[in-house]
Amino acid sequence: MITVTPLPAFNDNYLWMIDTPAQYTVVVDPGDGKVVQDWLVHTHKTLDAILITHHHHDHIGGIALLQQHYTVPVYGPDSAKIPQITHPLFEGDKLPIGDSYATVLSIPGHTLDHIAYYFEAEEALFCGDTLFAGGCGRLFDGSPQQLHHSLTRLAALPDSTQVYSAHEYTQSNLQFALAIEPDNAQLQQRIADVNHLRQQQRPTLPTTIAKEKQTNPFVRCHHDSVRQAVAQHWQQPYSSDESTFAHLRRWKDNF
Repeated sequence: MITVTPLPAFNDNYLWMIDTPAQYTVVVDPGDGKVVQDWLVHTHKTLDAILITHHHHDHIGGIALLQQHYTVPVYGPDSAKIPQITHPLFEGDKLPIGDSYATVLSIPGHTLDHIAYYFEAEEALFCGDTLFAGGCGRLFDGSPQQLHHSLTRLAALPDSTQVYSAHEYTQSNLQFALAIEPDNAQLQQRIADVNHLRQQQRPTLPTTIAKEKQTNPFVRCHHDSVRQAVAQHWQQPYSSDESTFAHLRRWKDNF
């Protein structure tokens, strides 16, 4: 089984370190190279590969520093915005990670080049800024329809899948979720649990697909409670799941 360690960076990023039993170590989205290098030195590990989900600077900004110290492949989307990529990946690719492997999922919306890494045997998903605990990424160069489709796809993974998102946004996301579904008892309990974790300065990640399906409005657009809240907020009739999602994302942008 893989071992996953969060490295806090910037204000709210997590850089995920993945170790396999074969002592193969990779980092996902090293926005800050020094944080990664310091951890490697402290743990007496070496870096074997870099995995990138999308082109935003807080996800790729540390690649250059790491390349100065480690000669490693850089895997990621086939994107002109990430010239450091040495091994471009595409939908359905099977990427060996030591004695494990990850399946590449194309999940556009937050950005057009966004991909995720799904370790099927370990039921672990590294999804960058597409799916957050209690929320989802903003729309930059993708469309609401693309992001909704990507989230629907991720929500279809096994309920026990561990979701390793790239930001500690959970408290604010769940406050928005509560405005959408104030009577959701599972959401109320989750907020209490998350607040307790943050009071102890502990990460709220990973989350699970099951937990998101219970409490994340962005993967609940087919539920009447979410559709009704959106319809009332925008003073419009019920609409499709995609339209509900688009209006929900706009609402969150200004929440």
